[in-house]
Amino acid sequence: MQLTIQNLSKTYSNGVQALRDVSLNIPQGMFGLLGPNGAGKSTLMRTIATLQDADSGSITLDGIDVLQDKQAVRECLGYLPQDFGLYPRINAETMLNHIAQMKGIGNARERKDLVSFLLNRVNLYKDRKKALGTYSGGMRQRFGIAQALVGSPRLIIVDEPTAGLDPSERNRFYNLLSEIGENTIVILSTHIVEDVNTLCSNMAIICMGEVLMQGKPHDGLAEVSGRIFQKAIEKTDLDHYREEYNVISTKLIEGKLSLRVESDTAPGNGFEPAAAELEDVYFSYISKKVDPITI
Repeated sequence: MQLTIQNLSKTYSNGVQALRDVSLNIPQGMFGLLGPNGAGKSTLMRTIATLQDADSGSITLDGIDVLQDKQAVRECLGYLPQDFGLYPRINAETMLNHIAQMKGIGNARERKDLVSFLLNRVNLYKDRKKALGTYSGGMRQRFGIAQALVGSPRLIIVDEPTAGLDPSERNRFYNLLSEIGENTIVILSTHIVEDVNTLCSNMAIICMGEVLMQGKPHDGLAEVSGRIFQKAIEKTDLDHYREEYNVISTKLIEGKLSLRVESDTAPGNGFEPAAAELEDVYFSYISKKVDPITI
């Protein structure tokens, strides 16, 4: 099972080119799509989910032409957008039953069994009678996954799913997505490097509508291994260091700015070698397109 995207482009009516000749091969399993806000991730996800058209290019899912045969795609798609609406006064059980009915599961007994199975899977069964408006952020996201799983989809898209979740809810969500990704294509669109590092066996980095890198996380790490150096500096010296070195990221720690630079050789001047992290891979590519980001 594979999703193939070839030469996909999209320009909005205001002149913003959201996608520039995007090509990706996405196999079964967890696939991380990393990029800053405004990189084109949501545009790509919405296009795959048949919610908007592309200007050019193609998308195929196991022989299905995604851009032309939208109904066939929707029958095997689960989608959790970044912002999805809930009816706050309806409980989870009733809402999920309604969604299952809309997806063509007409038998009432079959729907009941499916709703119970899905609510148990996302650990919401004990809260099935609670109004959705009373759910925490993590519970809302888990309900979102439950509705995305109705109909046993072959492709699941989740857009910025862990933003705003506390650490315990994030871990629950990680575990749930990992289970789902064993037998399904799951595209995880996020700007949080930790999400991809924790979950994904394949990834891509996108910025300003262009794919900058795709492959396995360990391949990206191999590219920057031995090339990352760090040093603590005063914040007032940052501009000077940016002029002298290839600064890829900065982080404020206890009042000092921890600087990470990429270099073929040891830069000296107090810089020390640092173990490469996936975050370095991300910033190495992103910094070639935009100014280094302080995190």
